[in-house]
Amino acid sequence: MGRHRDGHQRLVGLAADEAGQATVEYAVVAGALVAIVLACALLARALGDGMFVDHALAAASHHVRAAAGWAADVFCY
Repeated sequence: MGRHRDGHQRLVGLAADEAGQATVEYAVVAGALVAIVLACALLARALGDGMFVDHALAAASHHVRAAAGWAADVFCY
């Protein structure tokens, strides 16, 4: 009789461990999903504000100035 009881205790402990693991997995997946949703929202806000276009225009103007100076040096030689 004692053996049967010990086996039952092990099964109950195993079920509790699996429930705890499922809770941790749910928390990790839910946290990752929330992070992805927030990242998408921030990206949409940045695109809507035109931040990427402003950055591209600013970078392009610096590149054109640098390229023009280099080209002037080559043609003046």
